[in-house]
Amino acid sequence: VQLQASGGGLVQPGGSLRLSCAASGSISSINDMGWYRQAPGKQRELVATITSGGSTNYADSVKGRFTISRDNAKNTVYLQMNSLKPEDTAVYYCNAYIRVLFKTNNYWGQGTQVTVSS
Repeated sequence: VQLQASGGGLVQPGGSLRLSCAASGSISSINDMGWYRQAPGKQRELVATITSGGSTNYADSVKGRFTISRDNAKNTVYLQMNSLKPEDTAVYYCNAYIRVLFKTNNYWGQGTQVTVSS
């Protein structure tokens, strides 16, 4: 099983980016999916999560600006990021609880860099 993230890049303050993360492999089902981020010199922190039923949870710092969604048919989770701020600069990692046959494991994507700067 692999998680492949994409969509990062350089954007000006106030701009938008959309991150995608696709799961592939011998997947039976996917439970919670989410995005985390890690800025230089800081610990990795939760950005947003979404359950298989579509319930969402956001860090206070991104509420009202970021939207997490998923396409269960494509095994993909998205993060729409609007009104980006310099403090959003970080490596963004996707995360998912994936069941393979009778066992559920936690998986991380490889990370995608988001830089917010003028």
